Amino acid sequence: MSEFWYNVVSHQVEEGPQSDWSKLLGPYASRAEAEQAIAQVQANNERWDEADEDAND
Repeated sequence: MSEFWYNVVSHQVEEGPQSDWSKLLGPYASRAEAEQAIAQVQANNERWDEADEDAND
């Protein structure tokens, strides 16, 4: 079973980890999931920022 990784430097999906781990997000079960990695990270960051703001009110 292949694993897919999103390279945050090249903005490319890699099948199997081909780059240094510090440049990768994953692993993901499919290419489609890996392609959405940055969108998911941004959504998580926004959700956590809102939670932090609520906790500080």
